[in-house]
Amino acid sequence: MDSNYSAVSKESFVELQVKDDNFRDNEHLKPISGDDFEADDIDLDDLPLIFGENKSGSGEYGAVFNLTTTIIGAGIMALPATMKVLGLVVGVILIFLMGVLSDISVELLVRFSVQCKALSYGEVVEAALGRTAKILSEICIIVNNAGVLVVYLIIIGDVLSGSIRHTGVFDQWLGHGVWDHRKLVVLIILVIFLAPLCAMDKIDSLSLSSAASVALAVVFVVVAFAIAFIKLVEGKIESPRMTPDFGSKQAILDLLVVIPIMSNAYVCHFNVQPIYNELEGRSPQKMNRVSRITSAICVLVYASTAVAGYLLFGKDTESDILTNFDKDLGIRFSTALNYIVRVGYVFHLILVFPVIHFSLRQTVDALLFEGSAPLTESRKRCLALTAVLLALLYFGSTMIPNIWTAFKFTGATTAVSLGYTFPSLIALRLGKQGSGLSVREKILSWFMLILAIVVSIVGVGGNIYSMSTESD
Repeated sequence: MDSNYSAVSKESFVELQVKDDNFRDNEHLKPISGDDFEADDIDLDDLPLIFGENKSGSGEYGAVFNLTTTIIGAGIMALPATMKVLGLVVGVILIFLMGVLSDISVELLVRFSVQCKALSYGEVVEAALGRTAKILSEICIIVNNAGVLVVYLIIIGDVLSGSIRHTGVFDQWLGHGVWDHRKLVVLIILVIFLAPLCAMDKIDSLSLSSAASVALAVVFVVVAFAIAFIKLVEGKIESPRMTPDFGSKQAILDLLVVIPIMSNAYVCHFNVQPIYNELEGRSPQKMNRVSRITSAICVLVYASTAVAGYLLFGKDTESDILTNFDKDLGIRFSTALNYIVRVGYVFHLILVFPVIHFSLRQTVDALLFEGSAPLTESRKRCLALTAVLLALLYFGSTMIPNIWTAFKFTGATTAVSLGYTFPSLIALRLGKQGSGLSVREKILSWFMLILAIVVSIVGVGGNIYSMSTESD
């Protein structure tokens, strides 16, 4: 009779259990007797004859879609405005370089997470920098992700119901009515669309919705390029800026605002470990392939969006290009194309929301219920935590005034810390163990650390200066 299990000596014993994707290294094995053998020394990935293959995990493409969705959120709409400041040449080069740097930081994070057998972002931070740093990193994830999700709800409400800067889609379609009440519209979207997706207890379950969100981002790129091409043929596109402008104080201030946008565009590190944990046949090499494919897709989508958006609107490109699609585009079917972009963008955010929420929920659970069973083994706690978080996010999107100003500061601090500060410190600290860091990796780690510090200072300083000039 064929068997997937290896023979064990009479003096030893192994407890065989059904494999759980969220097992920890010492939860499913009892140690084989021996003076120099410890259960913690067991690497479960090296025991296929005992546990068999992981058949229920996420494939590479599912992991790519989830990681890509984590990156491509609302920030895609701010990239065309960066071209207006940086120029096409410098802007595209920076998009490429930041994509490469983000991929390197993700690969370092995966490498050292596996080395210290960490199952979360906080655990690898703790292994490298201690418990205080772990708590700080978890607070950064909570502040960053909660802030991003509140902004998503605000944008969804603004696009559908209208705001000072936007004419609501429902208002344009149906005229004034109950759909003008932004709080009600956001609540309905939250209950009908977001709650069922956020209730998923595995990130792999969101692979299809993530694929759809990436497809919607591609639709936006295609529509923007098509409109730009039509206007180019008709001679309605002005000559674009190719290099940055240093000729005025305002231009320099705009550069200070753009730097954090570029550096934060690829931050996805808080979701790297959950995606890796559910990756079928996981290994650092396989996750590195996922990271590289993701980076290539995001570089292509970002560069295409930035170039097409800037060519389309030129010097009139808004900091949120969605505002530009409230107006007549100057071509046939302008109204229909505007609706496609804006409604498609709403659905894109709806599908991105649960992926960002997943790591938020996992982090809150790790912080509040440390030592408890995983959420996948406690459905009641998972649903209760999901309901509480969604309620708080809804409250934040409808009740908190001037929330955009606060998120300018959190974006320049927490996102940079998660994407570059912590990964570089982890690499520099844990690189002293095992095989160590190469000279190139040490240089890149120090470069990321210095970049993170500079971006935080520049971002906070630029926001403070911008607020002071606006008040004057």
